[in-house]
Amino acid sequence: MKNSSLLISVFLAFSSLNASEVLSKEALGQALYFDVNLSKNRTQSCATCHNPNAGFVDDRENGISKMASLGDDGKSLGDRQAPTASYAKFSPNFHFDEKKQKYIGGQFWDGRAATLEEQAGGPPLNPIEMGMESKKEVVERIKENSLYVNSFKNIFGEEIFKDENKTYDAMTVAIASFERTEEFSPFDSKYDRYLKGEYDLTPLEDLGKSIFFSNNNNSCATCHVLKGEDKAGETFTNYEYHNIGTPANNELRAKNGVKEIDKGLLANPNVKDEKELGKHKVPTLRNVAVTAPYMHNGVFKDLKTVVEFYDKYNNKDRTINNETGKVWDEPEVKDTISLKELKANALNDRKVEALVAFMKLLTDKKYEHLLDK
Repeated sequence: MKNSSLLISVFLAFSSLNASEVLSKEALGQALYFDVNLSKNRTQSCATCHNPNAGFVDDRENGISKMASLGDDGKSLGDRQAPTASYAKFSPNFHFDEKKQKYIGGQFWDGRAATLEEQAGGPPLNPIEMGMESKKEVVERIKENSLYVNSFKNIFGEEIFKDENKTYDAMTVAIASFERTEEFSPFDSKYDRYLKGEYDLTPLEDLGKSIFFSNNNNSCATCHVLKGEDKAGETFTNYEYHNIGTPANNELRAKNGVKEIDKGLLANPNVKDEKELGKHKVPTLRNVAVTAPYMHNGVFKDLKTVVEFYDKYNNKDRTINNETGKVWDEPEVKDTISLKELKANALNDRKVEALVAFMKLLTDKKYEHLLDK
């Protein structure tokens, strides 16, 4: 994992505290978030796959262009990329909306964790991620650290270590508390500054904004707008699940050996309806320009490719994937594609560039230096 300013601050905090002192819930969560000792081989932390220096995604190359995360064992490889933890706190708890007749919210690409706390508890016990054998084993690692022990008792009660399940749950509460801090959701991008009158849009950015928010021109706003145009606090996702016809990532599959299709939402144990096959959670567009690759499986490397991929549904001339120089690959799952939501006017090349320019505006201030990399 690359060094992080947050990791350094945690280290300095530890070095200045003695064994009798305690951390706040958020500071404890921060320490746990960066602690590689919570993985089997002591090589991986939450921050490894959700690096605060890289838009809270996994920016390790791993020889696969960041398409998926390498596990703590140095060889295990998943079939999806780690979604950004940026602005994750705003996702509602996973539920079925009776009015919309759609599943909403949750964490992970398939919503299998209803809350941030549930999400935080997943990776340590996942055999191809952090690889710990049991909650008990994780708790034993926590107990190795006297500052943790004192902090857990101070925050959650003196009896917290008497039940390993409660201790593990307390760990997830602490991590989620850190993930709910402004570090993850500062709302200080150029777009946010524009809303405050502190930034003037370029003509290309202004065109991109107009296209993005107009349902008459483009389908972006159908799934990537929750509050509305020029509304403060927009997270640029409606937290629904859709199949947009993403092709399988054959390059990744050649490395991880996965043969079966990605079931998407249907892989969620709480979802049984076959019509949800191949649907994935609509991701936030916050920091999207610095968190490549794209789609749940990292199949596209460039943001412009993503816009052109959407445009192919409405533009008969948009037949070639410029990353491969070949015709677009077939969808991994064909029968459940959200064709209604994808319907829009065709884009010319300038409008494609304008949409990319607009999405670059959604980059948090601390990541703006990454835009030209």
